[in-house]
Amino acid sequence: MKKLSALVLLAAGAIACGDDAGSGGTGGSGGAGGGESGTIQVQISGEEAGTDGFLFPTGSEVAFSDGWELKFDHVFLTVGSVTISENPDTAPADQSQTGEAVAKAEGPWAVDLAIEGTAVGAGGEGTAVPLTNITGQNLKGDAPFASDQRYAFSFETVAADAAATKVNFADDEAASAAYDAAAAQGCTVLYVGTATFKGTDCQVSDAAYDFTAIPSEVPFNLCFKSPTRYLNCQNQDNQGDPFPDEEYQRGLSIKANEPTLAQMTMHLEHAWYSDVEHEPLIYFDQYAAQLVGKPAGTELTVEDLVGVDPSAFTDGAGAALPWRSCDGSAVPDGDRNFPAGSIPVGPGQDPSEGFRDYADYAAYVLSTLGHLNGGEGLCYVERDYPSPQ
Repeated sequence: MKKLSALVLLAAGAIACGDDAGSGGTGGSGGAGGGESGTIQVQISGEEAGTDGFLFPTGSEVAFSDGWELKFDHVFLTVGSVTISENPDTAPADQSQTGEAVAKAEGPWAVDLAIEGTAVGAGGEGTAVPLTNITGQNLKGDAPFASDQRYAFSFETVAADAAATKVNFADDEAASAAYDAAAAQGCTVLYVGTATFKGTDCQVSDAAYDFTAIPSEVPFNLCFKSPTRYLNCQNQDNQGDPFPDEEYQRGLSIKANEPTLAQMTMHLEHAWYSDVEHEPLIYFDQYAAQLVGKPAGTELTVEDLVGVDPSAFTDGAGAALPWRSCDGSAVPDGDRNFPAGSIPVGPGQDPSEGFRDYADYAAYVLSTLGHLNGGEGLCYVERDYPSPQ
């Protein structure tokens, strides 16, 4: 599957549904909110990582191995549409394939995942922001969803759009202005916040390197232009047996006595993955080190990652960047480098086939952040920008 390469690993997830069944509703898509039996209730969450940040050394599920703490002012993300299709099991060996689309809800919806949501997150993980309710098969005459079949769930993230519905920050003038600036840049995901070094008793792979040259407080404004489709997601709420090499059964089942939850769960830590494989350790030094030699308080941007070799990291002054571990994890040997699997790395690469630099690498791993109904609802990732698939 073009999606499930080691790199797409994060991308490839399987979608599944529970065993509950129910009667269908009528109509197309409605506003976000409670919903009724036969309704698919669509919401989005960055979980506690979005609202609380990445704490160090303890206090959050996500933590940087090299001692950094991250707090977000904004995490802007724009959802373009949500699609419900028949037969998520169309192709056991190709998760991207589904049956006919039967319902669609169109955005774009702009959300700030750094703001507490008004709904309970899937699995009780943090809070979520309601987006819309899909009450029936609006592409098939508003027929109710069937209770005896699963439906594939897919969604897409798109470039920020000043005309998008600002779901949870429309009344905040400063946030709205910041989002409009993201739209002007074409950001699909925009992280704004501050990283602070909190590590103590750290171990390093090269004691000669001067880590004090790396600023200990880093304001960041990271604009990733990486529109992506998340197709036929797996669903950890499902009880059925998944296909080989998938974690969970694909799709959604319509519940009998309550709305069926479809939460787009965004794992914000993916931008700092140290491997193209799923769930590696995360590090921030390779970001912060790009500010070595720059004035104090300089804002870190994705442009600072352009030209940086992810297979042999250097800092902003051109010095090789060693490994640093502040959480008790083993310190790798040599200088810092991130595996790219079978994807070629080098400045002359076609971005559709390889990584030219760390900016490409970071966008690639970030683009696997979308899941369904929690941590393990992996989706097939189809990138809509020049990138290896």
